[in-house]
Amino acid sequence: MPLPNRPIEWADRLAKLYTPVVADVLDKLGFRNQSMNPRVRPLWPEANTAGFALTVQTVPAREQSPAQPYAGELAAVDSLRRGDVLVVSESACSFWGELLSTAATYRGCRGVVLDGPTRDSLAIRGMGFPVFHVGFHPADSLGRLDVVAHNVPISCADVLVYPGDLILADHDGVVVVPNSAAEEALRLAEEKVSGENLVRKALASGMTTTEAFKKYGIL
Repeated sequence: MPLPNRPIEWADRLAKLYTPVVADVLDKLGFRNQSMNPRVRPLWPEANTAGFALTVQTVPAREQSPAQPYAGELAAVDSLRRGDVLVVSESACSFWGELLSTAATYRGCRGVVLDGPTRDSLAIRGMGFPVFHVGFHPADSLGRLDVVAHNVPISCADVLVYPGDLILADHDGVVVVPNSAAEEALRLAEEKVSGENLVRKALASGMTTTEAFKKYGIL
Protein backbone atom coordinates (compact mmCIF):
# COMPACT_ATOMS: atom_id res chain seq x y z
CA MET A 1 0.00 0.00 0.00
CA PRO A 2 1.64 3.32 -1.07
CA LEU A 3 2.34 5.86 1.63
CA PRO A 4 -0.30 8.64 1.69
CA ASN A 5 0.57 12.27 1.10
CA ARG A 6 0.58 14.24 4.34
CA PRO A 7 1.60 17.88 3.84
CA ILE A 8 0.91 19.53 7.17
CA GLU A 9 -0.67 22.51 5.40
CA TRP A 10 -3.58 20.25 4.42
CA ALA A 11 -4.36 19.69 8.09
CA ASP A 12 -3.95 23.39 8.83
CA ARG A 13 -6.30 24.38 5.99
CA LEU A 14 -8.83 21.78 7.08
CA ALA A 15 -8.76 23.14 10.64
CA LYS A 16 -10.10 26.47 9.34
CA LEU A 17 -13.18 24.79 7.87
CA TYR A 18 -16.18 23.10 9.46
CA THR A 19 -17.70 19.66 9.00
CA PRO A 20 -20.96 20.53 7.16
CA VAL A 21 -19.20 22.32 4.31
CA VAL A 22 -16.63 19.53 3.98
CA ALA A 23 -19.40 16.90 3.99
CA ASP A 24 -21.18 18.85 1.24
CA VAL A 25 -18.18 18.96 -1.08
CA LEU A 26 -17.45 15.28 -0.47
CA ASP A 27 -21.02 14.53 -1.57
CA LYS A 28 -20.36 16.57 -4.71
CA LEU A 29 -17.20 14.55 -5.39
CA GLY A 30 -19.13 11.28 -5.04
CA PHE A 31 -17.96 10.36 -1.51
CA ARG A 32 -21.33 10.03 0.18
CA ASN A 33 -20.48 7.94 3.25
CA GLN A 34 -17.75 10.01 4.90
CA SER A 35 -19.63 11.39 7.92
CA MET A 36 -19.40 9.24 11.03
CA ASN A 37 -22.43 7.97 12.89
CA PRO A 38 -23.79 10.74 15.15
CA ARG A 39 -23.18 8.60 18.22
CA VAL A 40 -19.63 10.02 18.15
CA ARG A 41 -19.66 13.31 20.06
CA PRO A 42 -17.04 15.78 21.34
CA LEU A 43 -15.91 15.45 24.93
CA TRP A 44 -16.89 19.11 25.37
CA PRO A 45 -18.94 21.25 22.98
CA GLU A 46 -16.13 23.45 21.66
CA ALA A 47 -13.68 20.61 21.02
CA ASN A 48 -12.42 20.38 17.46
CA THR A 49 -9.53 18.80 15.61
CA ALA A 50 -8.12 18.27 12.13
CA GLY A 51 -5.29 16.00 11.05
CA PHE A 52 -4.18 12.76 9.43
CA ALA A 53 -5.69 9.47 10.53
CA LEU A 54 -3.52 7.01 12.40
CA THR A 55 -5.92 4.08 12.57
CA VAL A 56 -6.22 1.47 15.32
CA GLN A 57 -8.01 -1.87 15.02
CA THR A 58 -9.39 -3.32 18.25
CA VAL A 59 -10.94 -6.73 18.98
CA PRO A 60 -12.32 -8.31 22.15
CA ALA A 61 -9.50 -9.49 24.39
CA ARG A 62 -8.38 -13.09 24.08
CA GLU A 63 -7.27 -13.34 27.72
CA GLN A 64 -7.75 -11.35 30.92
CA SER A 65 -4.08 -11.35 31.95
CA PRO A 66 -1.93 -11.12 28.80
CA ALA A 67 1.82 -11.65 29.04
CA GLN A 68 2.41 -8.24 27.43
CA PRO A 69 -0.37 -5.95 28.65
CA TYR A 70 -1.34 -3.00 26.43
CA ALA A 71 1.29 -4.00 23.83
CA GLY A 72 -0.70 -3.05 20.74
CA GLU A 73 -2.19 0.04 22.34
CA LEU A 74 1.21 1.38 23.39
CA ALA A 75 2.75 0.64 19.99
CA ALA A 76 0.01 2.66 18.29
CA VAL A 77 0.42 5.65 20.60
CA ASP A 78 4.22 5.54 20.31
CA SER A 79 3.92 5.68 16.50
CA LEU A 80 2.00 8.97 16.52
CA ARG A 81 3.51 11.86 14.60
CA ARG A 82 2.89 15.60 14.51
CA GLY A 83 -0.42 16.31 12.82
CA ASP A 84 -1.97 12.89 13.46
CA VAL A 85 -5.45 12.15 14.77
CA LEU A 86 -5.79 8.71 16.35
CA VAL A 87 -8.89 6.92 15.00
CA VAL A 88 -10.01 3.79 16.87
CA SER A 89 -12.48 1.09 15.83
CA GLU A 90 -15.50 0.09 17.90
CA SER A 91 -15.03 -0.99 21.52
CA ALA A 92 -17.29 -1.49 24.53
CA CYS A 93 -14.82 -0.27 27.17
CA SER A 94 -12.52 2.70 27.54
CA PHE A 95 -9.55 2.60 25.20
CA TRP A 96 -8.51 6.15 26.10
CA GLY A 97 -7.64 8.10 29.25
CA GLU A 98 -5.54 10.88 30.76
CA LEU A 99 -2.09 9.28 30.55
CA LEU A 100 -2.43 8.34 26.89
CA SER A 101 -3.67 11.88 26.19
CA THR A 102 -0.51 13.21 27.84
CA ALA A 103 1.69 10.96 25.71
CA ALA A 104 -0.20 11.81 22.53
CA THR A 105 0.05 15.55 23.19
CA TYR A 106 3.82 15.29 23.55
CA ARG A 107 4.06 13.50 20.20
CA GLY A 108 2.11 16.23 18.39
CA CYS A 109 -1.15 14.33 18.06
CA ARG A 110 -4.07 16.68 17.44
CA GLY A 111 -6.85 14.55 18.91
CA VAL A 112 -8.57 11.17 19.13
CA VAL A 113 -11.73 9.79 17.54
CA LEU A 114 -13.13 6.74 19.33
CA ASP A 115 -16.01 4.50 18.31
CA GLY A 116 -16.28 3.74 22.00
CA PRO A 117 -16.18 5.37 25.44
CA THR A 118 -13.40 7.18 27.26
CA ARG A 119 -12.51 7.76 30.91
CA ASP A 120 -10.58 10.37 32.94
CA SER A 121 -12.82 12.77 31.09
CA LEU A 122 -12.50 15.80 33.37
CA ALA A 123 -8.71 15.53 33.42
CA ILE A 124 -8.59 15.27 29.60
CA ARG A 125 -10.91 18.24 29.24
CA GLY A 126 -8.69 20.19 31.62
CA MET A 127 -5.74 19.43 29.33
CA GLY A 128 -7.68 20.73 26.33
CA PHE A 129 -6.93 17.55 24.38
CA PRO A 130 -9.72 16.98 21.81
CA VAL A 131 -11.49 13.64 22.18
CA PHE A 132 -14.51 12.47 20.21
CA HIS A 133 -16.23 9.44 21.69
CA VAL A 134 -19.54 7.65 22.28
CA GLY A 135 -19.75 8.24 26.03
CA PHE A 136 -18.06 7.46 29.32
CA HIS A 137 -17.03 4.20 30.94
CA PRO A 138 -14.66 3.71 33.89
CA ALA A 139 -13.52 0.17 33.01
CA ASP A 140 -10.01 -0.21 31.62
CA SER A 141 -9.20 -1.90 28.31
CA LEU A 142 -6.86 -4.46 29.91
CA GLY A 143 -8.36 -7.91 29.54
CA ARG A 144 -11.31 -6.45 27.66
CA LEU A 145 -9.89 -5.45 24.29
CA ASP A 146 -6.73 -6.01 22.27
CA VAL A 147 -5.17 -3.83 19.59
CA VAL A 148 -4.30 -6.20 16.76
CA ALA A 149 -2.97 -3.62 14.28
CA HIS A 150 -2.48 0.06 13.62
CA ASN A 151 -2.16 2.00 10.37
CA VAL A 152 -4.50 -0.39 8.57
CA PRO A 153 -7.95 0.29 7.06
CA ILE A 154 -10.62 0.21 9.78
CA SER A 155 -14.30 0.90 10.23
CA CYS A 156 -15.02 3.68 12.71
CA ALA A 157 -18.61 4.73 13.41
CA ASP A 158 -19.76 3.26 10.07
CA VAL A 159 -17.08 4.96 7.92
CA LEU A 160 -14.15 3.17 6.30
CA VAL A 161 -10.99 5.03 7.32
CA TYR A 162 -7.61 4.51 5.68
CA PRO A 163 -4.27 5.54 7.20
CA GLY A 164 -3.47 9.09 6.16
CA ASP A 165 -7.05 10.12 5.41
CA LEU A 166 -7.86 13.59 6.70
CA ILE A 167 -10.09 13.86 9.77
CA LEU A 168 -12.15 16.92 10.66
CA ALA A 169 -14.16 16.85 13.88
CA ASP A 170 -16.23 19.56 15.54
CA HIS A 171 -19.55 19.98 17.34
CA ASP A 172 -21.50 18.79 14.28
CA GLY A 173 -19.62 15.50 14.00
CA VAL A 174 -16.68 13.81 12.32
CA VAL A 175 -15.92 13.80 8.58
CA VAL A 176 -13.29 11.67 6.84
CA VAL A 177 -11.66 13.10 3.69
CA PRO A 178 -10.04 10.43 1.50
CA ASN A 179 -6.36 11.25 1.12
CA SER A 180 -6.55 10.93 -2.66
CA ALA A 181 -9.27 13.59 -2.83
CA ALA A 182 -7.87 15.94 -0.19
CA GLU A 183 -6.52 18.71 -2.41
CA GLU A 184 -9.71 19.00 -4.47
CA ALA A 185 -11.95 18.71 -1.42
CA LEU A 186 -10.04 21.46 0.38
CA ARG A 187 -10.21 23.77 -2.64
CA LEU A 188 -13.94 23.24 -3.12
CA ALA A 189 -14.67 23.63 0.59
CA GLU A 190 -12.74 26.90 0.76
CA GLU A 191 -14.65 28.16 -2.29
CA LYS A 192 -17.96 27.11 -0.72
CA VAL A 193 -17.17 28.97 2.50
CA SER A 194 -16.57 32.14 0.46
CA GLY A 195 -19.87 31.58 -1.36
CA GLU A 196 -21.74 30.96 1.90
CA ASN A 197 -20.47 34.27 3.24
CA LEU A 198 -22.07 36.02 0.25
CA VAL A 199 -25.35 34.10 0.70
CA ARG A 200 -25.44 34.89 4.42
CA LYS A 201 -25.05 38.58 3.68
CA ALA A 202 -27.76 38.46 1.00
CA LEU A 203 -30.23 36.63 3.24
CA ALA A 204 -29.56 39.06 6.10
CA SER A 205 -30.36 41.90 3.67
CA GLY A 206 -33.75 40.40 2.80
CA MET A 207 -33.14 38.23 -0.28
CA THR A 208 -35.42 35.20 -0.29
CA THR A 209 -33.91 31.75 -0.01
CA THR A 210 -35.26 30.94 -3.49
CA GLU A 211 -33.56 33.97 -4.99
CA ALA A 212 -30.34 33.30 -3.12
CA PHE A 213 -30.14 29.69 -4.23
CA LYS A 214 -30.92 30.67 -7.84
CA LYS A 215 -28.13 33.27 -7.78
CA TYR A 216 -25.44 31.45 -5.80
CA GLY A 217 -26.40 27.76 -6.00
CA ILE A 218 -25.59 27.39 -2.30
CA LEU A 219 -27.82 26.61 0.64
